[in-house]
Amino acid sequence: MDRLQRTFSDISHQLSTDTTLTKEPSPTATATTLLSLSAISEVEDAKCECCGMSEECTPEYINRVRSKFSGKLICGLCADAVEEEMDKMNNSEVVVEKRREEAVKAHMCACARFNRLGRSYPALYQAEAVKEILKKRSKKIVIANKSEKGGLARSSSCMPALAKELKDRTLVN
Repeated sequence: MDRLQRTFSDISHQLSTDTTLTKEPSPTATATTLLSLSAISEVEDAKCECCGMSEECTPEYINRVRSKFSGKLICGLCADAVEEEMDKMNNSEVVVEKRREEAVKAHMCACARFNRLGRSYPALYQAEAVKEILKKRSKKIVIANKSEKGGLARSSSCMPALAKELKDRTLVN
């Protein structure tokens, strides 16, 4: 038991050594100690305007996010999704800010649709997603079929020829 020691943080240790060195702390020593400590930023709950997720953020961070995403407060997950959407667009002619605004709008529409359908009716949302996948796939197939103009076409069935061969054979016992 004599090996156990109480833990001290660096700040509390520094404060205790400062007060023990000068039995009576002077007002200037107290002021310099308080100034040397870093200011603790206030955190506040911020709600994502896309998905509705809340997270604790500092006001500086909130201002940076709002300035980057055209006044919208977006969480980290949605920010990554917006970046992915920007990569999909990849129009070099369009200014980056304009692409970012379009990507934010597209992501907010997707989140709104998910919040409307997906959370209330998960089975409907899944069916809607499968429907969209099939639509995209059928469009790709149609485009692929248009590009393949040649190919082999069946002119007639091979069944009559096989039937004729079977008639010509004799049974051997």
